[in-house]
Amino acid sequence: MNNVTKQQFKRVWFITGASRGLGALIAQAALADGNAVVAAGRKVGAIVERLGESAALLPVALDVTDEAQAKAAVAAAVEKFGRIDVLVNNAGFGLLAAVEESSDADVRRMYDTNVFGLLNVTRAVLPVMRKQRSGHVINMSSIGGYRAAAGFGVYSSTKFAVEGITESLHAELKPLGIHATVVEPGYFRTDFLDASSLVVGKDIIDDYDDTSGNVRRFAVGMNHNQPGDPEKLATALVTLADAQTPPLRLPLGTDTLKAIADKNAYVTAETEAWKALSQSTDFAV
Repeated sequence: MNNVTKQQFKRVWFITGASRGLGALIAQAALADGNAVVAAGRKVGAIVERLGESAALLPVALDVTDEAQAKAAVAAAVEKFGRIDVLVNNAGFGLLAAVEESSDADVRRMYDTNVFGLLNVTRAVLPVMRKQRSGHVINMSSIGGYRAAAGFGVYSSTKFAVEGITESLHAELKPLGIHATVVEPGYFRTDFLDASSLVVGKDIIDDYDDTSGNVRRFAVGMNHNQPGDPEKLATALVTLADAQTPPLRLPLGTDTLKAIADKNAYVTAETEAWKALSQSTDFAV
């Protein structure tokens, strides 16, 4: 099976959240590049409707919050294609609300998908990659995974978790011949700001109108006017998978590049300003 797969397909990709949005576009780009794709999503019918039918495509039902489903989907992938070369943890959704406005139910549901779901799928795939001594784990973060902002605090916290998980994976997997990259898209013209991908907090607190309230209004105007081209993002991930020495972090979009530069400058200035106090806490030598 492995020899046949190697000859027939460039790589085997496993993509979560592949029925729509960036996940579907990444799947299409990977297929067009001569790869096999295991397209995972809650509704197999929606995957087939979006991506069609092909010998290179295996649609699988997967709610990433269900660990047993994740293991079953990986087993189906290996049964069909013999290996998994690229894992794209793309499934997730956002929450737009001030931290105090964020309900416990919304926060827990988002963590279940964005963090615990990502871990479920990663733990299911890694035994395959470790056996191969090869592979690439690509975790989709966000501009908010590097720099949090008003209105997206709890969502950013899930992406900060993804950043930390990926940094550790990068160190743990490198000796095994497996790469790990966290991708940080800025605002791309997808349905992320639609109700299908973004929960907006219902408990509005007037004191936050100038901060998270402004962000809510900004999101309405930005929706479907984002500067990033999602098809170019999908193509960029194919380029990333082809890289012999892929980066730990891949920012995508000029807005993310600016956000990273601004935060780095802020941290540098603040660290220098408080350096004396920071240094004063060591034992005297």
